[in-house]
This record gives sequence, structure tokens and C-alpha cells, in this order.
Amino acid sequence: MRAISQDVLGGPETLHETELDRPEPGISEVLVRVHAAGLNPTDWKHRSMGLFLGEPPFVLGWDVSGVVEAVGVGVTLFRPGDEVFGMLPYPHGAGAHAEYVTAPARAFARKPAGIDHVQAGALPLAALTAWQALADTADVREGQRVLVHAAGGGVGHLAVQIAKARGAYVIGTASAGKHELLRELGADELIDYRETDFASAVADVDVVLDTVGSDDYRSRSLRTLRRGGVLVSILPMNAEQLRAEAEQYGVRTELLIVEADHAGMNEIAALVERGRLRATVAETFPLEEAAKAHALGEAGHTAGKLVLTVR
Repeated sequence: MRAISQDVLGGPETLHETELDRPEPGISEVLVRVHAAGLNPTDWKHRSMGLFLGEPPFVLGWDVSGVVEAVGVGVTLFRPGDEVFGMLPYPHGAGAHAEYVTAPARAFARKPAGIDHVQAGALPLAALTAWQALADTADVREGQRVLVHAAGGGVGHLAVQIAKARGAYVIGTASAGKHELLRELGADELIDYRETDFASAVADVDVVLDTVGSDDYRSRSLRTLRRGGVLVSILPMNAEQLRAEAEQYGVRTELLIVEADHAGMNEIAALVERGRLRATVAETFPLEEAAKAHALGEAGHTAGKLVLTVR
């Protein structure tokens, strides 16, 4: 099978197409023929720094939408021919940027019939991150005020929709050029972080979703929370320092790393089917142009998601 690999850490130019043996599904696994695979910031961070994967060679990518080709022993959820989408186990299950992947069957859900593979391939990691942060961790409820940082990004624009679907009043920070899109997605209030200090413009927030991760952003975010509120950060750094600061304000913090999640993927599929969730796909690239997709994504100006088309 074709795959995108790298032999050294570095820039997008380290990525190259290669031929690998097609994997076989093990116990409780499925083999999926990949039709589309999303990209996320964690892809270029692993490409350049290794992070959790260590030294190459490796194949990146966690977002998958495709068709079940074969099932391993013990799999009852799917049959060959089923259209599925999901997130490969993060981080060590990477490998979506290839023609085939194997993964636990329960990393997947049935792809909603109303969307194509590109749209489905854009969703899993970012949507699961937003779902696990807002629904599982913060338990966002109707009438609460939710502040989403980097609301125009891959996680952020999906978090806006998930929070709205749960009945929240949603405030987003984003550059002015992304405000129109975010209003269409349901944001109630938007702040141009380049022009306005959000900490002086926002107060009495129940939940902050931090997708930026800087100490300054998180410190200012704590000041926007009402007592008893929670800040959920998807960049787990300086945990003890952050918790100590949160205690001074009478709030709490949670640091989240996304997990493969069959139940979460089913919730995401249900939101899609009800018309409450859609990914904004900024651009698609064929698999062999993965380096171009990485370069564009790493520049940091994209609204929504980038997707590699494999079939």
C-alpha cells in the first residue's frame, strides 16, 4: 500500500510517499480502506519534534474515514463493506495517512450517510477533543456561558457547535476574518483577540475551552470564570502551576488528552445526522501532496480543517 512516511524529524520536506505492506487486522480489530484522512496540529508537531512517537520512521495521521475491508476475530460491530469513521488510538495508533489502517473496532462508528468521506475524515480527532472537553469533562448544560479560544480552528469551530447543541451561550476568540463563519456556526459573541483583551471583555463564564496553551492565555482565562467554573485545556502543560492559580479564583482546571472513543464517535455521528455539527473543510490534498498540506496547516491561518484524499 501507499503511505506517507518520514525518516528524520524536520519540516514538511521530510515527508515522502513510500510502499508498505498492507496490515492485517488482529483480535478485535478492523482493516479499513482509507478514503479520507484529516490533518491536525499534532501531525506537524510530531513530524518536527517526535513528541510521543519518538524517532521516525513512522506514518502520521489519526483521522480516518473509509470502508471496512476485513474484520479480526471477535469483531461484531462491523462487517466488510461498512462505511466508518473514527480516530485511531492517540498517540501510538498513528498511521491514517496511508491506503489502509488497522485499529480496534471500537475506535470507529458508522459514517453518517448524509456526509461524504472528506467531511467525515475531517471530524474525528477534533470533534472528539471538543466533545470530551465540553460534554464529558465540563458537562456543559443549557444556559451556561462557554468561552472557546481559537474558535476558528479545527477543534474550536467544532466546539462552538457542540456547545450550542447543548444549549450554551457561546463566546469565541478569533481573528476578525473568521467571525462571519463562526456566526454561521452559532457563536453568540465574538472577540478579535488581536484588538481586544478577552479577559477585560468577558466575565461570569462557566466553562473555558483552551486550545492555545500559553501560560498567559490560561492565566487570563481563569479571571473570566465565575466561582465554581472550569477551564479545560487540551495542551497539558504546567499542570501544578495552573491548578494553584485556579484555586485562588475558586475555580478548577482539567488537562485533557483526547482518547479513541466509540461512544463519543456515536454522539458525534448523531449530532451530524441532526444537522447540528459539520466540519469546515478549508482545503483538500491528494495523499501524495501531504507535505503541501502540512506546510499550509503549520502556517496557522487556516479556518477549519485540511484533509488528505486517499481514494
